[in-house]
Amino acid sequence: MSYLVISEEDQNFGHTKNAAADFYRANNVPEELECALAEAFFQNPEDVNGYLANYFAKLSPAPLISRLNGKEVYDSRGQRCVEAEVYCIACNKEKRTASATISSHLGLTTNIEERERHVMIAVQWITEPLNKMLEKHNPCDQAEVDRKLSEFLMARDLEAKEIRNKEKEESLSACEPEVELPSSPLEKKKEKKPDKKKKGNVSEKPFCPAEPPEPVLPGCLAIGSVSLAVAKTGAQITGIPLYKYIRGLKNPVDKSNFHMPVPLVTLLSCGKTSTGKLKLLEEVILIPKAGDQLKQIITMAMQLQQEMMKIVNTSAKSGTTQAILRDSGVMPVSFDRPEQAFDLITEACSNLELKLGVEIHLAVNCAAPNLMDYTKEKYEIATGVFKSADDLVAMYTTLIGKYAAVVALIDPFRKEDVDQWEKLSTSVGDGCLLLSDMTFKPHVPPLPGVKGRLLKHINEITVSELIHITGNEQGSLVLGTVCNEACSDDSLSDIAVGLGMDYIKVGGLRCGERMSKYNRLLCIEQELTQHGILVIKENHPPPLFIERVQIETVEE
Repeated sequence: MSYLVISEEDQNFGHTKNAAADFYRANNVPEELECALAEAFFQNPEDVNGYLANYFAKLSPAPLISRLNGKEVYDSRGQRCVEAEVYCIACNKEKRTASATISSHLGLTTNIEERERHVMIAVQWITEPLNKMLEKHNPCDQAEVDRKLSEFLMARDLEAKEIRNKEKEESLSACEPEVELPSSPLEKKKEKKPDKKKKGNVSEKPFCPAEPPEPVLPGCLAIGSVSLAVAKTGAQITGIPLYKYIRGLKNPVDKSNFHMPVPLVTLLSCGKTSTGKLKLLEEVILIPKAGDQLKQIITMAMQLQQEMMKIVNTSAKSGTTQAILRDSGVMPVSFDRPEQAFDLITEACSNLELKLGVEIHLAVNCAAPNLMDYTKEKYEIATGVFKSADDLVAMYTTLIGKYAAVVALIDPFRKEDVDQWEKLSTSVGDGCLLLSDMTFKPHVPPLPGVKGRLLKHINEITVSELIHITGNEQGSLVLGTVCNEACSDDSLSDIAVGLGMDYIKVGGLRCGERMSKYNRLLCIEQELTQHGILVIKENHPPPLFIERVQIETVEE
């Protein structure tokens, strides 16, 4: 009787072969391979291997976040900022899926060392605790990611408050209490009697001091940057543009068409940095007619600026500085009175045969909180010219009555001047909307008379919070940029379209950080037009546009 002798090598090979067969059967590879080959045969693609690769890529598990990376970059002003990078495992390979940089707003008085500390802590948060917290999370679950980010920020904020309270207690305990000496009878007789108020000042309301600035938690830049980077990753994984992805996050069942936000273009500036005496008009902003295409708006704004420069240069005396555009795309003008700025725009529109107040309107960013002189308790609207809040009410009312094209004022007062906000709203009625900057207090109710708000995507604001704010806000809401935008990130345009914003305030028509956003808006508009899903709000303009003629007719 003969025996078949099998070598150890053959035995190992047989075991490996059987194990491989079990492995592939357990993962349904033979069935899927048969389907893939059958489909490829009938489709007859030019690139068979590419077709098979795409087929099996669809069967791959959904990508999960493998790690986060934070690094220092520079914004448009050369200041340090934070970029958050998201890496995912897809098809057994780790790759960088998206990155995001959002603006910080630490205030003009923040020194370089303090800014660097904010950035350093943000980078540390991204690369260490946030990295561990979001590892293996689904990047398409934006709500869950943002919830974790917000909880992390709240915990760090509580820690910072506890440290501040402890330091305050230690400083108070270190101070020895002063011993009060008993006052002599002679001193008691010399005690000052309260001053009698004049009859005319009895009802006068005391000046309200400025509210303390909103504290900015060091490292909070990490929260907004990571949230946006995760949203961009989700859009990339699902294979749709960011604006469509954000629309789906806001309302998954909304299948309606899109509309483009009306871009508010800054034309000129007579603010604190201008060479003239006037400081009140920080920005004079062009509001184009709803329904105009973006190319038309940009061309019109450029022509209007060129015509204004031509008028200024023609009227300028020999040897004076010629009108030029700043890097911000805004023309600074040397004026002494607000009327001069509006007269210049009126003349330029007349020369170009543009119907001011019909085809285009104007908004003014007064930036009044920056003009308050707290020693005099008045606003310095021009060099050496001071006005109280009540004086400003009368001045604004006169200007709006004279220049009907002005339909919106942004921050005409400090937030503390509550009575004046209400007085001005009553005075101008529906002919002019009052807007306030809600960036630092998005959940605070609007001031009396305010029917619109300006919101900027900065610091710790997550994508989910933007969705929540825009869903609950009543009245006009403008999504705007800040002065130190990141040059390479044009996500603000997608966010504005995805959230269904009526307006977006990008700034002047110059430099990469702004033109990239205008160009992105242009691409989105073209894409929506090609797919037939762009709605033109021509017959139903957004609420910011006011037909002044109709209002005046009704009043008569």
